[in-house]
Amino acid sequence: MKALTLISAFLGGAIVGFGSAILFAPEKGEDIRAKICKILKKKGIQISESEVDALVAELSGTQD
Repeated sequence: MKALTLISAFLGGAIVGFGSAILFAPEKGEDIRAKICKILKKKGIQISESEVDALVAELSGTQD
């Protein structure tokens, strides 16, 4: 059970790190959102641009 917890913690940290790196990268927000859509669609996740905007707002803490 300890190995599963360690793997879960590592994967959780990797996801948060990836999200932070994408959000704080020195690129235009429009380009970042397009990259997020492209990555998710490659993984088989269908998402609209408005859903990506809401996700970015939630992750960055700037929800209206």
